[in-house]
Amino acid sequence: MKIVVNPTYEHLREFIESIPNTFEKNGRIIYSGRNLIKVIEIDGVEINVKRYGVPAFVNRVIYSFFRNPKGRRAFEYPQMLLEKGFETPVPIAYVEERKFGLIAHSYFISKQSPYRRNFYEFGNADVNYCRDVIISFARYTANLHQAGILHRDYSPGNILFDYIDGEYHFTLVDINRMTFGKISVEMGCANFARLWGQKAFFILLAKEYARARCADESYCVERVLECRRKFWTYFAKKHVVKYNLEL
Repeated sequence: MKIVVNPTYEHLREFIESIPNTFEKNGRIIYSGRNLIKVIEIDGVEINVKRYGVPAFVNRVIYSFFRNPKGRRAFEYPQMLLEKGFETPVPIAYVEERKFGLIAHSYFISKQSPYRRNFYEFGNADVNYCRDVIISFARYTANLHQAGILHRDYSPGNILFDYIDGEYHFTLVDINRMTFGKISVEMGCANFARLWGQKAFFILLAKEYARARCADESYCVERVLECRRKFWTYFAKKHVVKYNLEL
């Protein structure tokens, strides 16, 4: 078993080492799917523990010998965001189990974010209801991209926020898929495609993003709407579902 611990949380090593044996019976489930996420309270502090499912055989080989597993990337990337002033849950540890030399379950442990709101609430919202948060989010995203950070799974559940001391604060979760480097306006506009919301939501988002990056508003609106349409059309066909979105 491989364990990497943030030095600040070395005092939690005994708890961290026990996770593979105690994960099933401890904690409160907040997400269950291919991966399982639980919140466990330790000494009055809420800890988020994400167990990644065992990859398919080919990916087990890749993640065992050629590429860092998702959990390891989830542990390493937060520090890069935090150093640049962007909020994300503080990483605590990474635990990796192996069988016959190949990766099995792996765990990413972090502090639980106190923010309770996410972008799912805007799926069918009137743009006037969420205008202020859209504007703040567009500017936040522009700053993120100008800092050379692109979250490649920029979806509603991975963007948490709250209104604190007169302004909106955002934090990113599930950040094992990231691109670092120069982020063009074209790439930035495409980054909004996975979000939920009606057409007016995206038009306002695109315009404010364009202003924040000193880009052409018409181009950004066209680009954002086209990328959104392509993503959701593809998604609906792949999953044989119909979405109540004006595309």
